[in-house]
Amino acid sequence: MFPALYAILDASQAGGADASVARILAGAGVELIQVRDKKVSTRKIYDASKRLAETLAPAGVRIIVNDRPDIAAMIGAGGVHVGQDDLPVEAARKICGSGRWVGVSTHNLEQLREATRTSADYIAVGPIFPTATKENPDPVVGLEFLRAARQLTKKPLVAIGGITIESAEAVFGAGADSVAVVRDLVEAGDPAKRAREYLAIAARVRTARS
Repeated sequence: MFPALYAILDASQAGGADASVARILAGAGVELIQVRDKKVSTRKIYDASKRLAETLAPAGVRIIVNDRPDIAAMIGAGGVHVGQDDLPVEAARKICGSGRWVGVSTHNLEQLREATRTSADYIAVGPIFPTATKENPDPVVGLEFLRAARQLTKKPLVAIGGITIESAEAVFGAGADSVAVVRDLVEAGDPAKRAREYLAIAARVRTARS
């Protein structure tokens, strides 16, 4: 089953790609963590990703590197995530090698259909709600888009964009397999507690579905 909580550690946000924050989340049951930083040098993103992979991969946490399949391959990460302006899925997979996940962002149904035809291991959809974690976010797509996406693909869907603990149940109910969360995790007073709350919501919705 695809991990229900997709934690994104963004160095531009409070807490950043701090290994201590990542360890706290892993201890709470988070199995999937992306390292994201669009503002720093290649060396810094390499160092941050390598540190997390070395620390958490032995514990079964899959580390995803944003944008950079080459770094994912070099550090032995669990995968790479690419956007619409990055390398195509198949090109990224050739670089990062077999055995690693390749995820792709989509913002409309045409992009989603295209992603479904690729070998992508999961598809991110959003932004579901308004978000402040990107400087130039794509237009908000809402829960109706997520419901439509669910009808068009059997690939795991990761909902992203402005998701909070208050909206998570509705997002899972609309068809998301996982929710990608940035600010609501790292800025929580107790990130471990907040992570467990997300996982509990996911378990409850999945049980209701079955």
